[in-house]
This record gives sequence, C-alpha cells and structure tokens, in this order.
Amino acid sequence: MTDHSRSALDVARSYYQAWTSKQMNAAMELVADDIVCDAPAGRLHGAAEFRAFLEPFTGILLEANLLAAFGDENRALIMYDTKTIPVSSAPAAELLTVENGLIVANTFIFDRAPFDAARAAAAAN
Repeated sequence: MTDHSRSALDVARSYYQAWTSKQMNAAMELVADDIVCDAPAGRLHGAAEFRAFLEPFTGILLEANLLAAFGDENRALIMYDTKTIPVSSAPAAELLTVENGLIVANTFIFDRAPFDAARAAAAAN
C-alpha cells in the first residue's frame, strides 16, 4: 500500500533502491498508472510503457551507485552512476514529480552515446 504522506525524496529513494535491486514490482508500486516520462528516446505514457523502458535495463545492470538525491514534498532529483554489461560507467539523473505517494512524471536524462558505441563495437566483431 502506498504511503501518501511520504515526501518526493523518500519515494525517489525507495523507487531507486527497488529498480536497482531488480525488484521491478516494488518499483512499479511507486509509479502512477498515468506516469509521463520524458527520456532520450522520447515521451512515454503510462506505467506499462515506462516499465517496458526501464525493465530491460535492469537485465544488463551490474551495479548502481547513488551520487546525489535532493528533493522536497513534491519533486526529487536523483543522480547515479551505473555499471552495465556493455558500459562500465553510465551516469544518469531522474527528476521525479510525486503526487499522493506516486511518481506521476519523470524527466530521465542519460547519455546514449556510450551504449551506441558499445553496440557498434559488438556488431563489428
């Protein structure tokens, strides 16, 4: 059950801990059904699209290191670095808007170039 009194920062930290621990069901319990996510690949609408975007990444995730987390009652910013199978360092940041204990908006920022380079190198071999 969602705790509607939790601050955005508390929700953001719980969400981060869940998905980086590959506990997608727990992470998705903190995501609103009608979430809107702006990511490098474009805008995602709804929890199903968001999960389809994030879950495959957890399959290549080896470790995550939270670099910073700031927020207030309604918005939180988390920045972290991830080590993945194809890329040794993939920093990212998420600006989360939380209403009634659920993430309703996410601006997800990361550099796709290292992943593109890793795919190109793998294809060349």
